[in-house]
Amino acid sequence: MAENLILSESKNREEIYEFLYPQVESLLKGESDLIANMANLSAILKTAFDFYWVGFYLLKEDQLVLGPFQGPIACTRINFDKGVCGHCYTIGRTVIVPNVDLFPGHIACSSASRSEIVVPVFNKKNKIIAVLDVDSDKLNDFSEVDKDGLEQMLCFLK
Repeated sequence: MAENLILSESKNREEIYEFLYPQVESLLKGESDLIANMANLSAILKTAFDFYWVGFYLLKEDQLVLGPFQGPIACTRINFDKGVCGHCYTIGRTVIVPNVDLFPGHIACSSASRSEIVVPVFNKKNKIIAVLDVDSDKLNDFSEVDKDGLEQMLCFLK
């Protein structure tokens, strides 16, 4: 069955997130498979915002392992003590990096990445099971609007 995504004509990110919420909820609440939902959410975010890279790293074998994503080839495994994704997992909250070149220990999967936001994904027992990693090819591209919007969308994965 094909699904349709209706895009907002707004250029305002807050309005775009608000426009997408009911569509994301409808699509994800109807599917119980986490990987399928992560794949669709990655596609929605890449399509709606044209981010450089959008994807998930899942907790497996004491590392974060690449899951569903949209964009160029990515790092496959990330240790908890490495990069923005590892830092997000370790502290258990969203991390916004305005300039990845200034983040100590940043993992450069792509030299085109300039800024990044990483959001923890929690299960129903409030345990982190993954992180959502979003990269931009623009400096300082993420704000509290993105933090709030992405955190709200990730609630639909529970």
